[in-house]
Amino acid sequence: MVKYGLDYTRCRWILPLLLGIGVIFGIIALAGRGWLESQTLPYVQQASLWQNCRRPDQGGEWNCESLMGYAWGRAAAATYLVGFLLLVICFALAIIAFAIDTLRFNFIRGIGGLLFVAAVFSIMGLVIYPVKFSSEIEMTGINMFSWAYGFGWTTAIMEICLGFFFCCLPNYEDQILGNVKPTYFYSSP
Repeated sequence: MVKYGLDYTRCRWILPLLLGIGVIFGIIALAGRGWLESQTLPYVQQASLWQNCRRPDQGGEWNCESLMGYAWGRAAAATYLVGFLLLVICFALAIIAFAIDTLRFNFIRGIGGLLFVAAVFSIMGLVIYPVKFSSEIEMTGINMFSWAYGFGWTTAIMEICLGFFFCCLPNYEDQILGNVKPTYFYSSP
């Protein structure tokens, strides 16, 4: 990306595209019912960020209870949701920043800082949830933190990595804008 500069049309939108993928992963984590699932048959427990569902036997109906009745459930949901909203704001700001012909590199560095804040909130929610869930809710059978929880961690890792990219990009401002003269290594015969 630095070799061709951000004016190179295919490279210019890579970082906003990666932020968009992070937003999609965050939506999957928020809406997914696979934060915690039973690992083996009969499947008797399934939980999301918002509720915990159990069923007494294989053919029975699921009985669900809201996790918002617990203080830790509200805290986990709120912190992860704040991190997700900050990620959406960063996505919108990145589209604005890269759509402008002349890049404002301090603006891009601010997006990186906001991504680190979003990562802190997301990780807080992702840590509160399993610690308090496993200590305060009785689990039956063998359970595992599953795919939606993994999408949550993927979103947090993407926030950290993209934060580094957005913060370090202004260090290469001259190379990106083409203000550096090329160095030729030429030896005469």
